[in-house]
Amino acid sequence: MLPTKEEAEKLLVWAHECNPGSWANHSRTVARAAETIANKCGLDAHRSYVSGLLHDIGRFEGIRGLHHVYSGYKLLKDKEFSQIAEICLSHSFPYQNIEEYFGTNDCSTEEIGVITLFLENTKYNEYDKLIQLCDAIGTDAGVSIIDVRLMDVIRRHGFTNLTLNKIEAIFKLKEYFDSLCNKNIYDLFYDEIRNVSFR
Repeated sequence: MLPTKEEAEKLLVWAHECNPGSWANHSRTVARAAETIANKCGLDAHRSYVSGLLHDIGRFEGIRGLHHVYSGYKLLKDKEFSQIAEICLSHSFPYQNIEEYFGTNDCSTEEIGVITLFLENTKYNEYDKLIQLCDAIGTDAGVSIIDVRLMDVIRRHGFTNLTLNKIEAIFKLKEYFDSLCNKNIYDLFYDEIRNVSFR
């Protein structure tokens, strides 16, 4: 159901060789942040780490938009890593609507159907939520505040009709994990956030 850390890292290295880019270091930041938060709030740190490391693995196919969500799901499903396969589908949708995706919808009709059905019928678990949050604080340079990361994404991809819904959902995720950790999660990465967000 879950790869080892070594298996997950090898898979990420392979994917990055297929499609070099900053997305791989972003994935490493997401993994590290997820592991740190998981340790603080009593979640499975290993599951959190490998989920973060592989959430964007679908980018191995090249520079793609929404399709990377589906291709990552398919790749990990074929490898029988079903728990993380679903993270590939959920990580871009803290607000469960396919129309809230930042970027180009370059999926086939069949792929859109799979993603839509998943979003309509899935109740997110703690790991879905954690990776969504860490995706929103993880840059290729390290952990940042949500505002900086989101502004970067919006500047690159623009707004949709549901962008505000997505932003509100992300800040609610932060409030949720602040509560689970009994502290502001930014405090877990204070020096890093200061260096990354205000450099």
